[in-house]
Amino acid sequence: MLFEGKRVLITGAASGIGRATAIRFAQEGALITIGDIDESGLAETASMMASAPRVHLYDASDLEASRALVRDAAGDGLDIVCNIAGLLKWGRSEEFSLDDFERVLKINTTSVFAICQAALPHLVESRGNIVNTASTAALQGIAYTIAYSASKHAVAAITKGLAVEFASRGVRINAVCPGHVNTAMGNAAPPEGDLDWAIVMRNAPKLVDGMCEPEDIAELFAWLASDRARKVTGSLFTIDGGQLAG
Repeated sequence: MLFEGKRVLITGAASGIGRATAIRFAQEGALITIGDIDESGLAETASMMASAPRVHLYDASDLEASRALVRDAAGDGLDIVCNIAGLLKWGRSEEFSLDDFERVLKINTTSVFAICQAALPHLVESRGNIVNTASTAALQGIAYTIAYSASKHAVAAITKGLAVEFASRGVRINAVCPGHVNTAMGNAAPPEGDLDWAIVMRNAPKLVDGMCEPEDIAELFAWLASDRARKVTGSLFTIDGGQLAG
């Protein structure tokens, strides 16, 4: 099995991509800690996994809670971190609340860095790796999601910068860039009002049935975290049904 005995932390595991990734890693023998703010969702995810995980309730907007999550997960060492927790909020930019802007960045960016920072000493010891969640929004301007796009551009920068800084110490850091995924967050409705739908729909997948399922994204997480990707670091992997192809 790909992850037999590997100690893995997966955030955002109460639903969507995080849940699918936790299920996928458990199938491959990993020893998993799952974290999220949604207690009932975490319990449901745990019931779906091939082996019982360590369950840790945390709020990604609380940076000490993010660090405490790593301490719990790394009690017996740590090999892999999958940063998947995130928040998407649509809004017309001229009306978007600055409080909401800051909250999106705190959850999607600052917490990701806090978790990476806390995990890296353990990953240096294990020569482990991190897989972050960026987005197609990290690679292209997407209207009406400016806070989310800014946060994911930052995740891409964190990923690449840390990859350079820690490559000589044996730690790999990569990011997945999903397009439209069939999750509650991915299917959230844009704001009502006078929107330019032409610029919204230019980001639609090009493949027939191109919308990704969470399990599709989990497969990419598993590959990047495995020894099969041992020469891959500092990379952003798009999985978007052709969304950014043209």
